[in-house]
Amino acid sequence: MSGARDAAARVYDAFDRIGAVDRPEVWIALRDRADVAAEASAVDPSLPLAGLLFAVKDNIDVAGLPTTAAARSYAYTPDEDATAVARLRAAGAVVVGKTNLDQFATGLVGTRSPFGAVRNAWDPTRISGGSSSGSATAVALGVVDFALGTDTAGSGRVPAALGHLVGVKPTKGLVPNTGVVPACRSQDCVTVFARSLDLARTAAELMAGPDGRDPLARADLALADLPAVPRIAVPLPSQLEGLAPGWASAFERAVDRFRALGHEVVEVDIAPLLDAATLLYDGAFVAERYAAVGAHIEAHRDRVGEDLDPTVASIVLGGARPTAAELFADQERLDTLGAAGRAALDGTVALLTPTTTWHPTLAEVAADPVGANSRMGRYTNFANLLDMASLAVPAGFVDGLPFGVMLTGPAFTDRRLAALAAAFADPTVDLLVVGAHLRDEPLNGQLVAAGGTFVREVRTAPDYRLYALDTVPPKPGLVHRPDETPTDTATTDTATGIAGEVWRLPARGFATFVAALPAPMTIGTVTLDDGSDVTGFLVEPYAVEGAEDITHHGGWRAYREQPAGAPA
Repeated sequence: MSGARDAAARVYDAFDRIGAVDRPEVWIALRDRADVAAEASAVDPSLPLAGLLFAVKDNIDVAGLPTTAAARSYAYTPDEDATAVARLRAAGAVVVGKTNLDQFATGLVGTRSPFGAVRNAWDPTRISGGSSSGSATAVALGVVDFALGTDTAGSGRVPAALGHLVGVKPTKGLVPNTGVVPACRSQDCVTVFARSLDLARTAAELMAGPDGRDPLARADLALADLPAVPRIAVPLPSQLEGLAPGWASAFERAVDRFRALGHEVVEVDIAPLLDAATLLYDGAFVAERYAAVGAHIEAHRDRVGEDLDPTVASIVLGGARPTAAELFADQERLDTLGAAGRAALDGTVALLTPTTTWHPTLAEVAADPVGANSRMGRYTNFANLLDMASLAVPAGFVDGLPFGVMLTGPAFTDRRLAALAAAFADPTVDLLVVGAHLRDEPLNGQLVAAGGTFVREVRTAPDYRLYALDTVPPKPGLVHRPDETPTDTATTDTATGIAGEVWRLPARGFATFVAALPAPMTIGTVTLDDGSDVTGFLVEPYAVEGAEDITHHGGWRAYREQPAGAPA
């Protein structure tokens, strides 16, 4: 019963936290805390998300709670959960409540709601970003473990950047939109906010797959395959102009971090992508917003300025003006720009950009609601139009406020983007291997599974000795013997150290790898022949007593490749 009590306690702590942070504008509806605690206590602890708490943007259905899309006049109470919500609950996660948003998911600022402008978690004078404003802020404030948003123009990524969060925008259709109020039906994606990449990606994977009800749902998720030296595209310097003060330097630091990971960074002209981004609001594609909720706004024009946000109403009603001919012309232009954009990115695994361009105050957005909003989506608006996956990750702070970057790639490369982000987000450890973990050796797969990447071939300093251990599979043991002079000089390798390889692992992968390391193997500091030190595989000295000294071969491969019957 202790697990049930712990689950209930976490729920009560979350509700206490809601009161403590005093951000009522985050929520449109909260469940009764006793009901949430009872549900959490009854969750099977073996489920992948057992007992984790999540919030749901209020354009996504939760059974029994009104769905408003931030308009009281639009409210209805669904009898069943949206597919995305149902799958997360089946995995053990528990809904706390429904969150505020830019009305009808139209905006990137988080201020276009009669339920109030959502203040930023780090600085309440600034915007949270939208349209998934409440969901991102609930996570950033530590109320819930993760939250669901939606993304049409960047709503699942901009608030992540401004809240120091991970924002996962899957490929269109991977997560069914059944039970989601459409903004632009053909472009909408259910998204995830979390403080950790692992949790965000786990939730996204659990929601993925056709449900037999959303005709636009699809399943073609590729593996996280990456070349040995990934090539990452970045915009031309001129396409990074206009960033908030300090953000260009922060972005350059992020680029340098990818270079330090061994990635090749190339500048590309992303003008076709930026041009495509303008079509989402400035072209005929806005007609799809009118198709989604235009009839409701038309029928409630008397509520504009009260229940219906004036800026949102103006944008949506403007969608009635484009003609079918204009829509087809814009579609042709989009096709052309998409082809040019794909050509520009050819040979790269992802495009790296800042997530957004600035972090305005609430007052700045109020003074220029349309202009301020348009600046937010420079690097996000094109992704759904061009059927791309995208992932926003924190990249430090500028003047005490979060700064974030974004990886964007072709459809169905979601796992590849996650692999890139994992390496970027984690500190890394360089590890020397000299035996069964070398490339093409039987235990190399353990390094790869831990996220390892081959860096270079090296040799140790000459005062190390190598022994053949009696293990399954066969492997050597490296021992530091600075006081012993090699007696066998059959090869010149004896004086030049032991051959090995350096692999780079994310810190979490390294920790998992080391935790599974069997005795008598150990990890220590090894000096290389250039005088530098690296973390490396060693063996406890007792394990080599009576073992064959194979130092004179100069390395494990040379020893293993000796002809049968040759002298040891």
